[in-house]
Amino acid sequence: MNSALITGANRSIGLETAKQLSEKGYFVYLGSRNLENGIEVVNDLTENGYKNIKAIQIDVTNAESILAAKNTIEQEQGKLDVLINNAGILGALPQEASIASLNGIRETFETNFFGVINVTQTFMDLLKKSENPRISNITSGLGSLTLHSDPSWKYYAIKGVSYVASKAALNAFTITLAYELRDLPFKINAIDPGYTATDFNHFSGPGSVESAANFIVKHTITDKNGPTGKFFSNDIEDESEESPW
Repeated sequence: MNSALITGANRSIGLETAKQLSEKGYFVYLGSRNLENGIEVVNDLTENGYKNIKAIQIDVTNAESILAAKNTIEQEQGKLDVLINNAGILGALPQEASIASLNGIRETFETNFFGVINVTQTFMDLLKKSENPRISNITSGLGSLTLHSDPSWKYYAIKGVSYVASKAALNAFTITLAYELRDLPFKINAIDPGYTATDFNHFSGPGSVESAANFIVKHTITDKNGPTGKFFSNDIEDESEESPW
């Protein structure tokens, strides 16, 4: 059975992604910073018929927590087929570039950027044991510098030096990692689930968590000829669903 780890998966898009991967026959590790919260969610899923989902404690800002999660998955599975780096934070406000606090920016980067790198590097040896390893870095359309430079873009006025910069950096990491591993069977992409109604944005987004998760799964579970090093967005009204960087 293929296995998947989703960070920040005890609610919203991450939780729905776990449910959809479970339905596709994956053994899913539902990553939660607070293990008790994760266990409560998994118990509820089990009561509703979901199988092969297990809560695992992982705080992407804590190296010991990441390593402990890796050791658990290695002991239980021997490999990891899918890593979905979903955990993320908006960061402290205000985020105007001229006044945002450095500590606030650093805190956002710790989760959205450095946390992803630490998790990815820690799990790399388990991913290399998979026949078809997949890494999806959950980003945002707000991480597109091209779109942020276009006054006609519908979200042009939404700027935030902490969040925007952290997602742009995450996109850059995705490009460089995909290039480095281009000769291996990895498929590594940045995926923007779109502006989705979640507690992250006070439920202001027009999209549903079901649509967001379906988009993530679609661009994660690809065949051997699937793309790598791409940026896909659920908000792009184009058949390719590719976003400019």
